[in-house]
Amino acid sequence: MAKIIGNLEPADDYTHALGPEPNFNESMYFNFFDRERRIGGFLRLGNRANEGHAERTVTVFLPDGHVLFGFERARIDGNDAFEAGGVRFEVMEPSQKLRTTYAGPVIDMAEPRQMAEPREAFRNNPTRQLRIDLVHDAVGPMYGSAGSGNEAERPAEEQFARAHYEQHMHVTGTIELEGQRFELDGYGLRDHSWGPRSWQAIERYEWLTLNFGAELGAMISVIRRGPGEVRTGGVVVRGDALDLVTEAEIDADYEDNGLYHTHVRARVKTARGEALDIEGEVKSFIPLRHRRDGTTTHIGEGMTEWRLGDRVGYGLSEFLRRR
Repeated sequence: MAKIIGNLEPADDYTHALGPEPNFNESMYFNFFDRERRIGGFLRLGNRANEGHAERTVTVFLPDGHVLFGFERARIDGNDAFEAGGVRFEVMEPSQKLRTTYAGPVIDMAEPRQMAEPREAFRNNPTRQLRIDLVHDAVGPMYGSAGSGNEAERPAEEQFARAHYEQHMHVTGTIELEGQRFELDGYGLRDHSWGPRSWQAIERYEWLTLNFGAELGAMISVIRRGPGEVRTGGVVVRGDALDLVTEAEIDADYEDNGLYHTHVRARVKTARGEALDIEGEVKSFIPLRHRRDGTTTHIGEGMTEWRLGDRVGYGLSEFLRRR
């Protein structure tokens, strides 16, 4: 069983008691990147049982630049499982091994930036049938918090992730797209959170996931809730050893709209005194968004090639901006 760091238990890999808050959310997220095949993507289910639905997102970055995308607010009646809209997450061994599957439609976009206007993107791109079957095996500790800290003291409508943990994974399995079959063998990161969630609670953040193989991974985040309220964090993972990020600076180059990032630079210091300079080039990009109560939150998702010294890895650079 993988090492667990924080006030977590193996049982936290399952769903939790549904809270009373209208915006209570329990979500699991898995990303995956195969360096050799240049394929990556992510799956997410966010159970909003008090609202009667789950947010289901499926994204696959193909090596020819196309992006497959599907989103649905799928009907659910409770918070007993992660299974909605054709997606299913199965805990095979808590904190160690999980399985993700999907069977259903996606749109196939040669120009994924069309997703800036979702209605038009769904109308103007072909729908195809996709099947995903992946197994995620731990290559590092499960780290995070089961709900303590300042987040729990905020009003529910201002919370983003009261309880949250992450873990680096080895990912194997298949993706099938109407006769095309891709065998995957790569790495990724998973996370799990529960508690009230408002996508408008954060002004902006940069969240970087980096995978250089079974022996090295990292996560770096800079979160800005508002003027003067900035939190940096992250980890560098080498096997079971975890080194906390104590300082992080992230800057980026953008397309002409100033919103879509193309290159990322991160300068990091860790609790053990290590200093890292990381460069990232976005290889594929899709703009997503979340609208509520007159506020739009933009979420830019970039499949990114990372360089750390002479090491080359893959992962996601996710930039959130509230407008």
